[in-house]
Amino acid sequence: MINLLLIFTCALLLVLGATPVVRRVASRLGIVDRPDSRKLHRSPVPLLGGIAIYAGFIVALLLFGERWVVSELISILVGATIVSFLGIWDDRWGVRPLLKLVGQTVAATIVIIFGVQVSFLPYPALNVAITFLWILGITNSLNLLDNMDGLSGGVGAVAAALFLLLAAMNGQYLVGSLAAALMGVCIGFLYYNFNPATIFMGDAGSMFLGFILAVVGIKLRFPGRPSMVTWMIPVVVLGVPIFDTTLVVISRLRQGMNPLIHPGKDHVSHRFVLMGLSQRKAVIVLYLISCALGLPAVFIMRADFVQAYLVGAVLLLVGLTSLIGLERVRPVGGRDESRA
Repeated sequence: MINLLLIFTCALLLVLGATPVVRRVASRLGIVDRPDSRKLHRSPVPLLGGIAIYAGFIVALLLFGERWVVSELISILVGATIVSFLGIWDDRWGVRPLLKLVGQTVAATIVIIFGVQVSFLPYPALNVAITFLWILGITNSLNLLDNMDGLSGGVGAVAAALFLLLAAMNGQYLVGSLAAALMGVCIGFLYYNFNPATIFMGDAGSMFLGFILAVVGIKLRFPGRPSMVTWMIPVVVLGVPIFDTTLVVISRLRQGMNPLIHPGKDHVSHRFVLMGLSQRKAVIVLYLISCALGLPAVFIMRADFVQAYLVGAVLLLVGLTSLIGLERVRPVGGRDESRA
């Protein structure tokens, strides 16, 4: 536990110190998100905050992760590096969605080859397919969620905290280390990214967060518990980005738009604002929902098969009802920036 605290503290302090430096560099290089009629901010905001997140995460693990843990992390860090630098390229020059997907697939392939994959299905091919779907889906869902100041970082911090709690309850140091470092960098970055943000994490940060959260969800194990039950736990913990992505995809498809090409002000956060909340309150509500999802996640971990699936069915029903209700809250006016 002491090492986990050291990893968290180191990651937090590194991001707090590195983010202002990255912000100045991005401003000098002109790597900024400029305002226009489609965007929420009204003045240029530096990008590349993901570099500080990436560096703080890696350095904290290298400094305080035990050697056997670091050796197991190699494939994960290589995959995370690929998606992070792909994000930097996209923030600076732009990357076509197909090329971005190819890069994410390469990163997912690397971790799968080194054994990071789900195992609750009876056929290996299905496990590999679900692993690809999970990693690519969560990586892009955190990218899509980064549509309002502090949203992706805050939800990522809550999810990392829940994964850290679950890992500690089950004695898993590797997962705990990843979660502690991720929680530290998210909280540290929120100091600069919460509304009004002075820097954005960009695709470099949001895709990195999504990739690591996806991997942590796969690596989390529950000794003595059936995998046909525990597979639901990471899905519940990451319920907010999964729900937001589902809502956006359905909404854009209904309007005849390609969800990957056409960004828009149709996320959960935007709809909360249309319902009368301020941007800050909309983000905080989503933080609270993320925290609340920790309760059913812990319950499922301890429940029997019938109880777990009953809770899962209730959550699914609530999710579907909320999706139908929010889809009726129609966005008004232009489209959002590429961050959406």
